[in-house]
Amino acid sequence: MSITTKGEKVVKVKAVVEESEESKAKRDSVMGHLLTQVQTPPAIGSIVEGPVLANERGAVYIDLYPFGTGIIFGKEYLSVRDVVKKINPGDTVAAKVVDLRNPEGYIELSLKEAKQALVWTEAEKAMKEKRTFEVIPTEANKGGLIITWQGVVGFLPASQLKSDHYPRVMDGDKDRILDELKKLVNQKLSVCIISALAKENKLIFSEKNPESKDREEIVNKYVVGDVLEAEITGVVDFGVFIKIEDGLEGLVHISELDWGLVEDPRSLFKVGDKVKAKVIEIKDGKISLSIKALKSNPWTEAAKKYKKDDIVQAVVIKFNRHGALASIEEGVAGLVHISEFGSEDKLRNNIELGKSYPFKITLFDPKDQKMALSFQGEKK
Repeated sequence: MSITTKGEKVVKVKAVVEESEESKAKRDSVMGHLLTQVQTPPAIGSIVEGPVLANERGAVYIDLYPFGTGIIFGKEYLSVRDVVKKINPGDTVAAKVVDLRNPEGYIELSLKEAKQALVWTEAEKAMKEKRTFEVIPTEANKGGLIITWQGVVGFLPASQLKSDHYPRVMDGDKDRILDELKKLVNQKLSVCIISALAKENKLIFSEKNPESKDREEIVNKYVVGDVLEAEITGVVDFGVFIKIEDGLEGLVHISELDWGLVEDPRSLFKVGDKVKAKVIEIKDGKISLSIKALKSNPWTEAAKKYKKDDIVQAVVIKFNRHGALASIEEGVAGLVHISEFGSEDKLRNNIELGKSYPFKITLFDPKDQKMALSFQGEKK
């Protein structure tokens, strides 16, 4: 078996890989002896590095002076043949030790395992340095997103998504959460590594800023009653989310959007709108806000105009399982109980959505914003 190096005659591989003249001279010198004594011999699983002595006929030979010659061959060679065919004598190669002495006296190496080890080392370094990367999720499950980084499959939990990407599902329905997460597949995200455990093959990402303040510390800056001016970052069925500051969002529940009945928050707000809201509750690290609390309370004016037993005209604005809601003024509505009609069908046969009818006020409590109405029209 022989190799040809550029500008040189054919030499035998055995002569090249066993010991170069330069290596022999080093080994015979006092300095070479001291170097051998000082350096730590490679161990199985360690990463070693050295110049390529030869690359021929299914084997790559690497000078691991002063400990011997390394070899990448057999299945290790085949698994990375697309890479090793580009390796030339003199190139420096890093590889992982898989056997200290094979029958022929070589140190067996793996380029593939070395690459994986280096990736995990890089991941640990990136985590310590709090570096960010742009990645594209390839798959979603009910817990988060699957991400492949430098050939290693990692995971981005839903809890580690930024607020504007977090799946906002009020009842926690896992199928609906999955639907929301699927929208992020194939989208570019900026993430950092928060856990890199090579032995467990566990690589965890976060979209949150690693430099951001502790959430509890941020929340503690605010108190009930604070009035904030902020931007809407999300509009969902049950309300709107507003950005209070970096790393902190608050929820304005649908019931706190307006004094009037709100069926769909999207009819009033859109992402990017600037709004003023009042902090009404701080609990478990979450801030609840109200937009309607900064508007004039229509019940205050209604208290001056209405009282129990008054006959009023009211417009039916909504049906629910208890009956119907009828409004006597914008933002002032009362319940017409289904028991007055005996069944839902009879209720709907007598009053229609959007139409005005005479009602008697049977309960009026403007302080707690409660009112009950009794139908005074002719029943069918």
